[in-house]
Amino acid sequence: MGPLEVARDGVRVPIGAGRQRSILAALLIDAGRIVSVDALARRLWGEDPPRGARNAVQNYVLRLRRTLGPDVVVTDRRGYMIKVPPDAVDARRFDALVRQGAAASSAGDHERAAELLGEALALWRGEPLADLPAEQFQDVVPALSERHLAAQERWIDAVMQCGRPADVLPELRRLTGRHPFRERFWAQLMLALYRCGRQGEALERYREVSRHLAEELGIDPGDELRTLHRRILASAPELAATRRPSPGGGGHLPAETTSFVGRERELAETRRLLRASRLVTLTGVGGVGKTRMALRAAGQARSHFPDGVWLADLAALTDSTLVARAVAEALGLRDQSVRSAMDALADHVRDRDLLLVLDNCEHLVDAVARLVQRLLCAAPGLRVLATSRERLGVPGEHVLLVSGLTLRPGGDGGACEAVRLLSDRAAACAAPLRDGGSAAELCRRLDGIPLAIELAAVRLTSLTVEEILERLEDRFRLLSDPRGPASDRHRRTLRGVMDLSYNLCTPCERMLWTRLSVFTGGFDLKAAEAVCAGDGIERADVLDLITGLIHKSVVVVDGGGRSARYRLLETIRQYGLDLLQRDGDATDYRIRHSDHFHALAAGAAADWCSPREVEWLDRLRTELPNFRAALGFCVDRPDRARTGADIAADLTRTRSWFFSGTLGEARHWLDSLSAGPGIRETTVTVTAMKTFIASIQGDQRAAETLMDECRQGDQDVRAPAMAYVEGVHALLARDDPACIERLARAREGLRAAGLTGDAHMATMFWAMAAAFLGDQSVAVAARETYVAEAVASGAGWARTWAQWLTGLTELLHGDPAGALTPLCDALLRQRAMDDRWGPAWGMETLAWTAGVLGHHHHAARLLGAAHRQRQVTGAALTGLRPFHLHHTRTENRVREHLEPQAYTEAWQSGASAGDVVALALGAADEIRLRTAADRDTSG
Repeated sequence: MGPLEVARDGVRVPIGAGRQRSILAALLIDAGRIVSVDALARRLWGEDPPRGARNAVQNYVLRLRRTLGPDVVVTDRRGYMIKVPPDAVDARRFDALVRQGAAASSAGDHERAAELLGEALALWRGEPLADLPAEQFQDVVPALSERHLAAQERWIDAVMQCGRPADVLPELRRLTGRHPFRERFWAQLMLALYRCGRQGEALERYREVSRHLAEELGIDPGDELRTLHRRILASAPELAATRRPSPGGGGHLPAETTSFVGRERELAETRRLLRASRLVTLTGVGGVGKTRMALRAAGQARSHFPDGVWLADLAALTDSTLVARAVAEALGLRDQSVRSAMDALADHVRDRDLLLVLDNCEHLVDAVARLVQRLLCAAPGLRVLATSRERLGVPGEHVLLVSGLTLRPGGDGGACEAVRLLSDRAAACAAPLRDGGSAAELCRRLDGIPLAIELAAVRLTSLTVEEILERLEDRFRLLSDPRGPASDRHRRTLRGVMDLSYNLCTPCERMLWTRLSVFTGGFDLKAAEAVCAGDGIERADVLDLITGLIHKSVVVVDGGGRSARYRLLETIRQYGLDLLQRDGDATDYRIRHSDHFHALAAGAAADWCSPREVEWLDRLRTELPNFRAALGFCVDRPDRARTGADIAADLTRTRSWFFSGTLGEARHWLDSLSAGPGIRETTVTVTAMKTFIASIQGDQRAAETLMDECRQGDQDVRAPAMAYVEGVHALLARDDPACIERLARAREGLRAAGLTGDAHMATMFWAMAAAFLGDQSVAVAARETYVAEAVASGAGWARTWAQWLTGLTELLHGDPAGALTPLCDALLRQRAMDDRWGPAWGMETLAWTAGVLGHHHHAARLLGAAHRQRQVTGAALTGLRPFHLHHTRTENRVREHLEPQAYTEAWQSGASAGDVVALALGAADEIRLRTAADRDTSG
């Protein structure tokens, strides 16, 4: 059903190394049944598990019990069992929904069948167990994949039986592309095309599959395809879609004129909410597809409402006193009495079981809310599905936020929903897409908003995707539909949609909207208060104004972290920024924005190497788009260059660029900011920072040049900061043992100056230099000092480097087998905090360890994995002398023991692994297991 995931109360539960995950998957496959230890060992190692395999399995299960609880992972004398409810395992829930869907289809309730099968398919997140070794689950994955394909066939049949062949065409095109030899999909595609009145295309698809089968397999189409082909040629009456009477007692929904793409999960959630509550409101930014989704969900739920599904479109209504009359007219109510329209409506729906769809309520929220509350109280069988940019605020209302179409490729490798929509609409305009990468970038820049994507597709008749991307800065002029009727023009242009949202806001909300547009990527409440308060907005009112903008679908909130974060979709942000620039306020608020993030970076640097270290790293990475915006603004303004240089330097001090895997960007900003006037007094500091970064990147030539510039500057070369940079450069570029003393002096000088964070980094490099270039006593003493400091600081990232350094020192000066545990612990912690720098060096050191211990196949795989991870860091190994020396020794040792092809295959398997950290941890576990077994044998 996708990569292995575990969630408790909606919160993801992290599961450890690869084999631990494999054990959990094996237990889940047989959930509720005892699985023996031997069966689990065979699952991990095949028919010939190593000595000690049973103990290893027991250790993995013990870790699982600690993570999931003893009530979930149950121990029995015969083995182990996962004890969870049947619907807690997505594969079992999928099978149950498919069985229910098949039963509904057999009973003739095709709407219900399509709903159930769609809900089942929505559970799939990608290829089954995609993150685990395929060879361990050869008996499981193919069967799951086949059940998935069979369910897709059933769903397509059910939807076509509902009389909606156009709905399945996009999915069938994708499926025939992904599974070109599965003739059933081709047959369904031909039938769907025929029922859409496209007989010629249906026959062309038959010629296409016939050609494909002949060229690739040397066979003709099967009986089903041949029979269907003959019937299409003869226009056989039995192929025509039969119109079945609506199971509801009336109602009206407009027929769809274009295909419906994606939204399976959202539709399933909408149907679930309609079953659970009586009022569901779909909210979201204008153009996001609320109306299409509401109509589709209502159509799918039609069979559950004996008195029908009714649509009242309020878009054109401007008088709030006429809402009840407009809804009465939509329900076909003709009341000539003196009663109010609301009373007449209440009487009309009192004893009816119906679904009322109220579309486009945002400009009439108060009137619609009063009407809905009255009707729900009067009619217990009534359900209401509303669409509005602002929630109604009625008691019992369930709000579902409709976001843009998905922007990531599907788990089966197919295009994302947004690109599928663009491709479909472009084909309808006779402008087929040619570059999937550019199309994906266009959809991302458009936030996946269907209206924007459809308008972009219209432009593809005269522009390429790349040309549209170049012109997106003027998106509001570019993305319009001049062919639309004048009465609908405001809803068929991006600017018209944004204008409507803007006019729905209060004056203060409009003011805040424009000021928030200076943020990039998101912001928190403190940032909004610091940057946007004043000049008409009280600081105490910012939260209430943001809440109002959230309710009007202008601001999106993410409450998944320790504190809420907010963001504007790029189209909404660009609209606000245009208004801010028009009013002449953009520069003032960008200055306030850069000042705020200057203070944030300075605060992080001052608090570096403290118990809040990981928290700071997470926060700085989250705010990286805002830091980029602030730095870009400072680069363009000489009077802000000093502020920009301080931001870049402080982010370097906190190692934020390392943690985020963006070290090359640090040099870019430091170079750009130091090139301008106004920062002479900080030139030496900036140059020292650039020297440090170039040394870390392995760029020896640049490091030498910059080091010479530092020595020629005004700063005392004996100053601690200079000694620190000199020491790092001597270690990494020259492999010079003198760096040990230099870094020790820098460490003491920085501590005396009160620069705790810088002193800690100097200590780390001092201990690293001692491990690489010192004797055993010096290396062990330096390691103990660094580990003690890291532990005392309470800094989480620093402690992972202390573990790595422990492993390095053990490898070079102690027992190499003893290096495995600290190196793996460092890797695990770094992965848990999503560190993008550290794992490359942990995997590299594990490769050296594997080579020393004689596990050459694992060493080759680890070298490949480390190479893959180093691509994230941008560091050149050849310029890091001590690292390159041990890398070369390991590579030569491994090549001596492996045939060239075996080495290449092992290296490539590591470099191409889906999860290189899991591969490294799994390899280390196996090395540890075999080393222990060998020592037991020799003992």
